[in-house]
Amino acid sequence: FASVEQHLQPHLRGKPVGVAPVMAESSCCIAASYEAKAHQVKTGTQVAQARVLCPGITIVPARPPEYVKFHHILMKEIEDCIHIEETLSIDEVWCWLPYNWRDPNFVRTLGEKIQQRIAQNVSETITCSVGAGPNTWLSKMASKMNKPNGIFIIQQEDLPECLYPLSLRDIHGVGSQMELRLHSHGIHSVAELCQASIRDLRIAWGSIEGELIWKQLRGEEVHRKATQRQSYGHSHVLPPDMRPPKLAEGVLHKLTQKAALRMRSEGYLAASMAVQSRQVNKQIWQREINFEPSDDLLFFSKLIAKIWRQRSQPNVPVIQLWVTFKKLRTANNFTPSLFQQEMNTHQNFNQAMELVIKKFGRHAIFLGGATAAMSKEVAPTRISFGQVPEMDE
Repeated sequence: FASVEQHLQPHLRGKPVGVAPVMAESSCCIAASYEAKAHQVKTGTQVAQARVLCPGITIVPARPPEYVKFHHILMKEIEDCIHIEETLSIDEVWCWLPYNWRDPNFVRTLGEKIQQRIAQNVSETITCSVGAGPNTWLSKMASKMNKPNGIFIIQQEDLPECLYPLSLRDIHGVGSQMELRLHSHGIHSVAELCQASIRDLRIAWGSIEGELIWKQLRGEEVHRKATQRQSYGHSHVLPPDMRPPKLAEGVLHKLTQKAALRMRSEGYLAASMAVQSRQVNKQIWQREINFEPSDDLLFFSKLIAKIWRQRSQPNVPVIQLWVTFKKLRTANNFTPSLFQQEMNTHQNFNQAMELVIKKFGRHAIFLGGATAAMSKEVAPTRISFGQVPEMDE
């Protein structure tokens, strides 16, 4: 995101930049340029803290539609060089190397070709790091080992010594809590991690995940079972002018409609809705309600309005909102009630609404409860890891 902003705004090139979803000091950076990262500004750093760590940093508002547009441009450049097997996130893909392409010199030439195409046809500001390895997991590790705009190739005979210079937190799948658990099991370095037995890692992780990490460190390709989605949701930090409860309710309606439309598009029903708000007085209010499995936008709109009226402090301004649909089941695996005349009418409406959105875009039509948020363009499209929105989102 920061690289795209530097491309679109030439005066930002070579300077520290942070990208924030909301232009507020209490918001956080969802991306940082390499110049900002040199001052320890990372994803998740609060904007106010980023200004302390990196005096002179420029904070810019996120523009997801631009990032999605560049994603598709970049994917075309890569696809012209090698077939993309899977898009992992908006800035990460993996490609399968045909057997006759696996010579290290050929791989390096291929990586350089991709980098050159991006520089020549897209932007010199948007760089591309390339990693190659015996399996997908090690390729991902390699892509981090010579950034920015570098190429790193891990060969089977290089393992595991080539990983020793890394820190435990550099290992994909090791976060802050997992690092502490590894320390408690006597593992303080990547060398010790690689030398641990499969049993040691299974005990350290407390699950089969440790066994999978052990195999991946040795170059084995691990095929994980597809995970089943557990929820759909959205959250938003409100700008100061949208914090009065009446306006915040409009934002909550918009978040609800966005989550419900995603859920419908992927063929799910929900049987539970959870709502949470954080107020300016630091109090947290939350409510969860169960119902018959549904994907009805009108039903959800009425339900969210009812829930909102049940707040214990209805006049206190709101800083942040969350809405989550849970207890999911697939729509094609559900038998609805026999008494569903109203539901059929609603489904006709829902389908008509989806057709309008598909043809004219996400902002062409919406339920009236979200008017305040729509008119101010609050809670715009967000890009989560593993999800690349469509161009019209």
